[in-house]
Amino acid sequence: MNHRQLEAFTAVMRTGTASRAAELMGVTQPAVSRALSELERSVGFALFARVQNRLLPTPEGRQFFEEVDASFRGVDRLRAAAARIRDRGQGALRLGTLSALGSSLVPKAVKRFRDQHPDIAVTVMVAASRSIRDGVADGAFDLGLAAEEIDLTGIVHQPFLAPEALCALPAAHRLAGQAVITAADLDGEDYVAYVPEDRARQRLDRVLAEAGAAPRVVVETIYAATVCALVSEGAGFGFVSSYAAGGMDLSRLVLKPFVPAVPIRTLLILPPDRPKSRLVRDMIDALMACR
Repeated sequence: MNHRQLEAFTAVMRTGTASRAAELMGVTQPAVSRALSELERSVGFALFARVQNRLLPTPEGRQFFEEVDASFRGVDRLRAAAARIRDRGQGALRLGTLSALGSSLVPKAVKRFRDQHPDIAVTVMVAASRSIRDGVADGAFDLGLAAEEIDLTGIVHQPFLAPEALCALPAAHRLAGQAVITAADLDGEDYVAYVPEDRARQRLDRVLAEAGAAPRVVVETIYAATVCALVSEGAGFGFVSSYAAGGMDLSRLVLKPFVPAVPIRTLLILPPDRPKSRLVRDMIDALMACR
């Protein structure tokens, strides 16, 4: 059997006669009759009973039509999907992000992206940087934003952000009124820190040590949002970027410039050996525009 024979069969089922099916297909009536006869020989059973110039489907013909019709609907869906991909790109986009950007920059970028692609569903997953890295490498995410300490093997990466660390203090802290916080100011203070493997934590610890400052680490976490929440509760001071404080209640904590300057670096990561789709390129442009 071939597509032309199935098309003739479908046309006859829908119109009831070979002549009307021929008009629908833009061919001659004998061509339709010949296609039906060839299809019947191919399938091995009668598709129609010929009664007074009409073609009445046999029970086998009706059952076969259900399968053919479902197949044609599947082809129609494929055509529609191809049109959507051609016109708008793939139908969904999956973005993984570290928490520091998940409540500030990323929502703005998603809004900008969806203004351009209102029919595209976006999934945003906030997770630890190592999980974002693994998800990108495995293809679970189309792109990701992660801290610099991740394993860079098996992914494509580029610098994305490097804002200077700000010192976050409880609103009632004794240092909250100072214009600038120095490393020496923090000697003996309770410290809400990132985990030791965090590169920004390592740079900050070196700066503190060089100034002879020895704050007390009271909590360690991988999430900048958790640092902000703990500082707001008075647990101690911490270091965050301005992006991480987005959406926080700034009546309960204050952000002060810290000297010397220490960058908190973030990477944009992509799956290896995979060309960027139009949607991924547009999301990258939206992320870049919102920095």
